[in-house]
Amino acid sequence: MPFADLGLSDPLLRAVAEAGYDEPTPIQKGTIPPVLMGKDIIGIAQTGTGKTAAFVLPMIDILGEGRSRARMPRSLILEPTRELAAQVAENFVKYGKYHKLSMALLIGGVQMGDQVKALEKGVDVLIATPGRLMDLYGRGKILLTGCNLLVIDEADRMLDMGFIPDIEEICSRLPKSRQTLLFSATMPPPIKKLADKFLTDPKMLEVSRPASANLNIEQRVIITTSAKKRDVLRDVLRHEEVKNAIVFSNRKTTVRDLATSLKKSGFKVGQIHGDMEQAERIAEFDRFKDGTITILVASDVAARGLDVKGVSHVVNFDVPWQPDDYVHRIGRTGRAGLKGIAITLATKEDAEAVAAIEKLTATKIARFSGDGASEGAPAAAPAASEEAPREKRERTPRAKAAPKAAPAPKPEPAPERASRAEEPRRDRAPRQDRPRREEPRYEREEKLVEEPKLVADADPEWNGPMPSFLSFGAS
Repeated sequence: MPFADLGLSDPLLRAVAEAGYDEPTPIQKGTIPPVLMGKDIIGIAQTGTGKTAAFVLPMIDILGEGRSRARMPRSLILEPTRELAAQVAENFVKYGKYHKLSMALLIGGVQMGDQVKALEKGVDVLIATPGRLMDLYGRGKILLTGCNLLVIDEADRMLDMGFIPDIEEICSRLPKSRQTLLFSATMPPPIKKLADKFLTDPKMLEVSRPASANLNIEQRVIITTSAKKRDVLRDVLRHEEVKNAIVFSNRKTTVRDLATSLKKSGFKVGQIHGDMEQAERIAEFDRFKDGTITILVASDVAARGLDVKGVSHVVNFDVPWQPDDYVHRIGRTGRAGLKGIAITLATKEDAEAVAAIEKLTATKIARFSGDGASEGAPAAAPAASEEAPREKRERTPRAKAAPKAAPAPKPEPAPERASRAEEPRRDRAPRQDRPRREEPRYEREEKLVEEPKLVADADPEWNGPMPSFLSFGAS
């Protein structure tokens, strides 16, 4: 089914075609027609399925008729993070290029003055995070009585971040006759309760099993050690298949350290974490999108907010603490129908966390050892130095030893004594008068000579060159 069959206007179809999209995704097919008819929607869709366009496209056509008024936005989109709000704003600019619609982006970390000025002029679309919206509403800068279309995006993430009370407060300030669209990757009880309270006879759309991973993403786990993690990461990123990649870590300090380390290794690296100002994060993200940098190291602050077409790899340097975060991290690749690869570096201590991820996604993830062998695959061929058994190796003959001298006679055993206190003091001969053991020098030296070992035998944790482990033919 082409986009033209969904009931969208010709100017909007033209903008979609110029953006490079020919056919709608399943969530877009199921969502756009009922939204254009004015129905409430609950969309259960995993990240990367095109759900942003599923509500942006029909909204543009709905808002094509009508006029905005000062401080009274006609529609409202709530997003959990600044990054995701900025991504939705970009979608409106891209798809609404042939419509004369005004827009305001209300997010924290930037000056409030410009946002207030935009609201005073009147906006058709208001895209906001709950915190900044509630702040401006409390100052009397926004009136929500004219908002007839509400979108609550990433509702489960809103729940995780503690925004549900704010959302309930916002919904209570909107007209009761509004149209509401709610999108979430999962439907936990608090989100269902929210939907029951604020949506009217909604149409439920579910395009995939909740919390499942995108089928376009090939998933791999590489078993390594904490000491070798950085070496394995560098080997992964040097592979020819990696065009660009997002590397996720659990801690902000690790993000900074990894970015510095990869830069020293010659990679074009940027970083995004919670300690950075919003302007800095946007600048780094823009550099990644335009190809100035090809590796972006990020904390989970960016897991749901990054939308870059054509990210070839996602690498979890740390196994995420929560299984849900894994789904959203790897969802940065394999988007818009493209294939992607997600690689997780795990130690033996991460076994429980990996098992939790597999349970949530109902997926058995292929495991590979640090040397590239997959679980259950035949062992790699031995190195050249190990081809012959040790007992058959040729050894350099030692010089012929002289005949051994007769061993020194055993000394008489000391008489048994009752205790150390009762033992009479023994007169000792001076050191120079004591007899010396007559043991030939060459025999003593021969005892100190150890049998030669291979390098691999000498150190089982040998950190030598690793074979390539990215072909993964056994998976």
